[in-house]
Amino acid sequence: MATSISAKGCVGSSFYGSWGTSIVGEDYNMLKSSVSSQVRIGRGKGVRLQPMMKNVNEGKGIFAPIVVITRNIVGKKRFNQIRGKAIALHSQVITEFCKSIGADGKQRQGLIRLAKKNGEWLGFLA
Repeated sequence: MATSISAKGCVGSSFYGSWGTSIVGEDYNMLKSSVSSQVRIGRGKGVRLQPMMKNVNEGKGIFAPIVVITRNIVGKKRFNQIRGKAIALHSQVITEFCKSIGADGKQRQGLIRLAKKNGEWLGFLA
């Protein structure tokens, strides 16, 4: 497809169709109604739904009931602030530990990921 810039500063091409009628017109409404809101991925596989940012172990783990009760008492906004501060503090402790033993950034990142996984498993992220 050949593309050129005209004297007006507009980009020209060999395409002579109209985008307006093909995307916004009747064709669009027909296409929209014929396509489902879920998209099939791969052969013979199910429909992939929207990803959710949620803990897969929510409600599980030995500390989950305590976490849920605390969140209900304190309130979700304040609870998330406290949890964020605790996670940041724990990450700082891990960073200081890695500095003291001479671990590099990749190992530090791995330890932080492991701490998150353990927190999910124990129910701290319920």
